[in-house]
Amino acid sequence: LMRLIDEIHIDYPFMGSRMIRDMLQRQGHQIGRPKVRRLMRLMRIHALYPKPNTSKPNLAHRIFPYLLKNMVIDHSNQVWCT
Repeated sequence: LMRLIDEIHIDYPFMGSRMIRDMLQRQGHQIGRPKVRRLMRLMRIHALYPKPNTSKPNLAHRIFPYLLKNMVIDHSNQVWCT
């Protein structure tokens, strides 16, 4: 099973444990996701896909100044936004 999982991972590195389990089941192997996960962890392989990178600002995005910084807002309808 580990050899089959390794071959699938080499051909399709974006596949996680669920997709590998489905592919192995289509090939006729009776295997569940926990066993696939355990074997993948044992072989130290994981799915490769783009991870979110939300900590870096987009350099093309203009930074607008905060116009209400030094303004005292003391009654309703004093400040509007769109």
